Amino acid sequence: MTKRHFALLVSAAALVGAGIAAAPPIQFPRTHLVHPGESIQKAVDAAQPGDTVLLMPGTYHQSVKVTTPGLTLSGMGRQTVLKPATKAKDDCGKRGNGICVAGTKSKRLMGVTVSDLTVTGYSRAGVVAVGADGLIVRHVNSVKNGLWGFAEERSEHSTYQENTARNNGDAGLFLANTITAEKGATDTKGTLIAHNHLEGNRIGVTVRRLRNLTVAANEIAGNCAGVFLVGDENKPKAGALTVQDNRVVENNKYCAKTTRLPFLQGSGIVLTGAEDSDISHNLIAGNVGKSPLSGGVVLFKSFVGVTSDRNHISDNTLQDNSPADLVNQESTKRGNVFEHNSCAASKPAGLC
Repeated sequence: MTKRHFALLVSAAALVGAGIAAAPPIQFPRTHLVHPGESIQKAVDAAQPGDTVLLMPGTYHQSVKVTTPGLTLSGMGRQTVLKPATKAKDDCGKRGNGICVAGTKSKRLMGVTVSDLTVTGYSRAGVVAVGADGLIVRHVNSVKNGLWGFAEERSEHSTYQENTARNNGDAGLFLANTITAEKGATDTKGTLIAHNHLEGNRIGVTVRRLRNLTVAANEIAGNCAGVFLVGDENKPKAGALTVQDNRVVENNKYCAKTTRLPFLQGSGIVLTGAEDSDISHNLIAGNVGKSPLSGGVVLFKSFVGVTSDRNHISDNTLQDNSPADLVNQESTKRGNVFEHNSCAASKPAGLC
């Protein structure tokens, strides 16, 4: 071997060695197992983006806050149960919530998944998301929480699919631009609420001051009211909402009046202060009550004087709703359209 050949080999080896040394370590997603009695929060805090925190079956008396993008928090089905701690130590638990998915005002938290567990007994919400983007919540059973089964604000591209919300104090699913502030409606950029079972809540689904959201193929029964689409005097209005292929039946539980609303009973789908929304291909039956908001599909004149405009109510099957299957409290000048619905009675007459 000549000196030249030897020098070339040494140089090549040095380059290869330098390349290996400079290459960053490859990060593979990890699964962090948590057993009853162990801290979920500790595992979540140790996880990296893309990791999974997997909760074994059993009962966990704690709350957890997720701030890591791309994290999956999963149980092993309904046998994985989160309940409040005797004395909450974290801010999520102190606020009365079970699971908190938390972005910031300047940066949304991307790509979190919560799945396959039960949250119950919290004074506020079972699962709450603030400032999330691309959140997926599926196969979660949220029951007997003080306010909401699931709640979110300031979030986009969310999916709530195949969950159960039962016997919560307010809405089974509550989605808003902001929970506490009065502001114009914001664009969810395609949030989807689909194939959920919502029963025994004050309201099955509340969509407040939002746009571009779909409520589809849900089972909504036994609440005081089925679906509320709510706007107010701020602009832009709530609207561009789609409610289709849902089964909204016998939402006849009685709920006392609040500072915002009269008593509720027998409301199927209610629109107030909403515009340009599509209500179609729903089965709406047996919603019976004497509240000002009772009936199958109700366009309710807002207490703050905001109209519902250019909504399209079509191709729904309505039966045995009282005081009527279709109720329109708006002026005919507001451009709301009722067509191709199968129903027996309306207020005013002629909408069926």
